[in-house]
Amino acid sequence: MEGINLGDYTLLRCLGFGALGAAYLAQHRFLKRSYVVKILDAELAQDADFVNRFEREAAVLAALEHPHIVKVHNVSEADGRYFLVTDPVVDEKGEAMNLFDYCHQKRGSLSEEEIVSISHQIASALDYTHEKGESSDFAHQGLKPTNILLLKKKEGIHVQISDFGLSKVMGPSNYMNRIYKALADRIGKTSENLPPQNLSFLHHYLCLAPEQKWDVKAASGVKGDTYAFGVLLYFLLTGKYPEGVFELPSQISPQYKLPWDSIVRPCLNADPLKRPGLLKTLLKELTGETSQPEKVELKPVLKPGEIKRPEYEPDPAAIFQTETVVARYQPEPEEKKQIDPLHTEMVVIPGGAFERGSNKGGRDEMPRHQITLSAYAIDTHPVTNEQFVQFLEAMGGEKDHNNNDIIRLRESRIKRLSGKLSIESGYSKHPVVGVTYYGAVAYAKWVGKRLPTEAEWEIAACGSLEECIYPTGKDIDRTHANFFSSDTTPVMSYPPNEYGLYDMAGNVYEWCQDWYDYHYYNLSMQEPHNPKGPLQGVYRVLRGGCWKSLKEDLRCSHRHRNNPGTMNGTYGFRCATDATS
Repeated sequence: MEGINLGDYTLLRCLGFGALGAAYLAQHRFLKRSYVVKILDAELAQDADFVNRFEREAAVLAALEHPHIVKVHNVSEADGRYFLVTDPVVDEKGEAMNLFDYCHQKRGSLSEEEIVSISHQIASALDYTHEKGESSDFAHQGLKPTNILLLKKKEGIHVQISDFGLSKVMGPSNYMNRIYKALADRIGKTSENLPPQNLSFLHHYLCLAPEQKWDVKAASGVKGDTYAFGVLLYFLLTGKYPEGVFELPSQISPQYKLPWDSIVRPCLNADPLKRPGLLKTLLKELTGETSQPEKVELKPVLKPGEIKRPEYEPDPAAIFQTETVVARYQPEPEEKKQIDPLHTEMVVIPGGAFERGSNKGGRDEMPRHQITLSAYAIDTHPVTNEQFVQFLEAMGGEKDHNNNDIIRLRESRIKRLSGKLSIESGYSKHPVVGVTYYGAVAYAKWVGKRLPTEAEWEIAACGSLEECIYPTGKDIDRTHANFFSSDTTPVMSYPPNEYGLYDMAGNVYEWCQDWYDYHYYNLSMQEPHNPKGPLQGVYRVLRGGCWKSLKEDLRCSHRHRNNPGTMNGTYGFRCATDATS
């Protein structure tokens, strides 16, 4: 089904199979945003009771808002197929990683810090739903390693749990029948010979509480989630599932220093009533984060007929005294939000020898000469308004820590009303404008990248073409780039160059890392290896022309410059980073 349209979504690539059916990485045809579309098995879609239950429970699933729960956006139907639309939990390459695969890659050698971090995040999501009530509306009921999704970030592993309430949506009886069918198919076969859906059900069976295996009604409470959490923790610590009479983690993995048995043992108690409540409390006690309880003074109990002696106040006038010191003002602490960047795909430019400059252009482009560059990667398109808004939200304002202006909002399509940022309608995918050099540098650092050097930008623009004048070759017209027009256009609106890079000509001028020097190319000839511009200067380099430019400004070798604090409606940027060939 890859490459076809389903409703408003274009299916890009199959991510895997689960209890519902197949999951695809998809893109909204109009918003151009990525989502995960889970399509129901044809067998399920023909079951009227299941479809009614699926549509009814969608409102409960969509109401869950937590940083460690995959957000469900809607349930829809198109061409006779029912599907669920959720946020994508994939890396820059569009690959998904679950807890089972991650542990398999690490070969069971997770560090204790990783286990603490992952278990805290899972517990936070479960406690969020369990605190809403004991009913099945607020329980996962299908927790297993394959629906714990992981993303690798600079600050560590980020966990998100998918498929909340799936067991209830499918119906406990229907779900258990599929589990037992998967178990029957497993007999006499290896995991490689089983359908992916059956493997998903087998993982779920290994995480079921004892009462759930015998009584489907027992799956309605949250205690089953507590048992599944104990199984997940056991799996993280030992790389195995607890079955029958099992050894405790301390016996299998003595290298871990924390007393994990004190959590695993109560969570895996056969009696659901003896399993613990909030999981975060257990983890805090494990890591020593809880404070000592206050001592309570016990008052003596009077015996029958005994008269309580009066207690005399040592300073009766104390009640008339007032505090003359003005209390110190303490502002209410603001809760810091975790804001993740919207990453751009990158293209790796292999290192080598290249020609840059021109003998027919402006004097500052001469002479044309050879340079050598190490391999680097560069964004496929300029940074967009929707990407830059995420950065402004994280910064909390329009100035950096050195009080430099990041952006002038009145020059951009981003507005702030009553403290909230918004983008003008239809401009989310347009390149951000009004950005200073300081704002471009700050954004690049935020996403873990940098600005391209002037040399890197020019070589990327040429797209490996020999005797290249424009990114498109020896000539360019308005079907190739946005120039001599009235406004910006959405990124990737025009064909890419030979490297697969968009908007290297027109749309917005792009800030580069270098200082500008009119005579710098004479020095660049003498120091041709990875030139990074002069050591100091007044202006910073901009490249590429803009939506207002004439054709002459779109040449690959054309150099533009301005004060790094300048903000106008034609200046944007894209990011780069070092790479290996």
